[in-house]
Amino acid sequence: MNRALSIRSSNRSSGTATSSTHSSTGGSHHGSTMTGGRRGFSLSSLRGTIQPELSKRLFKLIKSENNLVAAHETAGRERVSIATQLSEWGEQSGDDGISDVSDKVGVILSEMGEQEDNYAHALDDSRAVLKTIRNTEKSVQPSRDGRAKIADDIARLKAKEPESTRLVVLEQELVRAEAENMVAEAQLTNITRQKLKEAYTAEFLATIERADKQLILARHGLRLLALLDDTPVVPGDVSPHYPHAAQARQILNDAEDDLRDWRMAADGPDDGGDAAATPTSPKASIPPQQQPLSPKSDRGSLSGGQTVG
Repeated sequence: MNRALSIRSSNRSSGTATSSTHSSTGGSHHGSTMTGGRRGFSLSSLRGTIQPELSKRLFKLIKSENNLVAAHETAGRERVSIATQLSEWGEQSGDDGISDVSDKVGVILSEMGEQEDNYAHALDDSRAVLKTIRNTEKSVQPSRDGRAKIADDIARLKAKEPESTRLVVLEQELVRAEAENMVAEAQLTNITRQKLKEAYTAEFLATIERADKQLILARHGLRLLALLDDTPVVPGDVSPHYPHAAQARQILNDAEDDLRDWRMAADGPDDGGDAAATPTSPKASIPPQQQPLSPKSDRGSLSGGQTVG
């Protein structure tokens, strides 16, 4: 998490570069992701459209996973862009409370965007594992086709020349082809079971991590919002003084500590497929409060009862 405690400080040097870059991409994955080496037209992608029958479905699934990865990458970039815009908007508001809280909330939102990008990378890694199954399917297809071709040749020859001496040769070839195919099919079964489990275990664990960490960030975001006094003022009144800058900084420190302390539960998924993964951080594991805490109350669900001051 950005230790600067302000999203503005990390964007000063770039000025409007962030917004101009975002506008040039049109808020979509066309552009930056096209140059990332994973998408775009190439001779290999053209060849990939011609797949053996055995691997066609998995080839299509892997291509769809690619679109899913791109969507999460785009969501992460959009979240970071929105965080920057929120911070810049609050800075020009002229209200110290709005300015500080919007900046700190921007840091939280920006970190949520980073978590989304990390999740996209995890999905891409899971997708790469599925390619092992697809490649094995492609290697098995010629064995199936060869066996089927020899069987067809035998059937045709028996219909036309049942006494042909070539039948003995073909039948011997069929025995060898069936033996080779049996080995290939066994390898396919073993690899498919292993890699399917590996791919989706990784995806589900990444989903748990993303959910837990975003929950941590959201709870600390609520703590930040609770610092902002939204008591109505009447015309002519002076805006209430904002005395919580130090508390806001501490909340970001707490969020960073909770993210750093997060661990996947040691037991993990069992053989039955049940995932048991919880954050080990005591702050993150306590259920959220029904109402945001007031600025002067204890840290509640995220602090173990310590008062910020």
